[in-house]
Amino acid sequence: MRRVVFNQKGGVGKSTITCNLAAIGANGGGRTLVVDLDPQGNSTQYLLGDDIAAVEATLADFFDQTLNFKLNPIPLEDFVHPTRFANLHVMASSPQLEELSGKLESRYKIFKLRDALAELEEEFDAIWIDTPPALNFYTRSALIAADRCLIPFDCDDFSRRALYALMENVDEIRADHNRDLEVEGIIVNQFQARASLPRKVVGELIEEGLPVVEPFLSSSIKIKESHERAMPMIHLDARHKLSQEFVALHQRLDGSSRASSRSKG
Repeated sequence: MRRVVFNQKGGVGKSTITCNLAAIGANGGGRTLVVDLDPQGNSTQYLLGDDIAAVEATLADFFDQTLNFKLNPIPLEDFVHPTRFANLHVMASSPQLEELSGKLESRYKIFKLRDALAELEEEFDAIWIDTPPALNFYTRSALIAADRCLIPFDCDDFSRRALYALMENVDEIRADHNRDLEVEGIIVNQFQARASLPRKVVGELIEEGLPVVEPFLSSSIKIKESHERAMPMIHLDARHKLSQEFVALHQRLDGSSRASSRSKG
C-alpha cells in the first residue's frame, strides 16, 4: 500500500503524521518506507537525526538522474536508507529538490516516482509519502504514485476553506493520471476536545459526508520533544495519549485497507 499525506497548507502536521504512522507499522514488524519529497526535509530529519550526515544518495540525486543519461547510474536501492528503528527506512529529501522542480516539470518526468515505487513495493509492506505544502511537481508525482491519500486538517476555518479546493485537485489527478487513487481520510490533527470551534468545524465536516477518520489526534507539547529527539512517539513514550491515538489511527487505516482489498478481490 502506497499512501501520500498531502495538504497545500503548511504547518498542519504532514511530516509528523507520516513519520509516526510509518513508525508504528514498522514497530509492528512491517517493512516500511518513508519517501520525503519536501525540500525542507522534516521527515528525513525526524527519522534519521544525526545520521542524516551520512546520507549520500538523496531524492534530489534520484530525480537529477532522470534528467541526465549516466553510464553508471545509482541503483534504486541505494536511495533507500535504514533508520535507527527496526524495519523503518527513508528516501531522504534535499534542498536541491527545489531547484530541480522546473526542469523535471518541463521534461515531463511526472511518472518517474510512480515507476520507482512500483519497483520498490515488492520489498516493503507499506510506503508513506510526505509532500511539500504546495501543489507542485512533487505533490503531483506523489498523488500519481499513491493508492491512497490522507489529508491532515488542523481545525480552523482557513483549513476548511482550503480543504474543498484540495479535494478537487485530488479528483483532477485521479481523472487524468491515477484512477485508483482514493481519498482515504481526513485526519484531524491538534484537536482540542474542550474547545467549541474545533468540535463545531469537525462536526460540520462529518455532517457533509466527508471522510473524517477517528480517532482525532490531540494537541500535545510532547510532540515537540519527539521532534527534537528525532524519535517518533511510539519509541519516545508508547503509553502517552498521543502515541495511543496514533496506534489506534494506524489500526483503523490498516483495517480499512484490508477490508477494501477483500472487497476488490
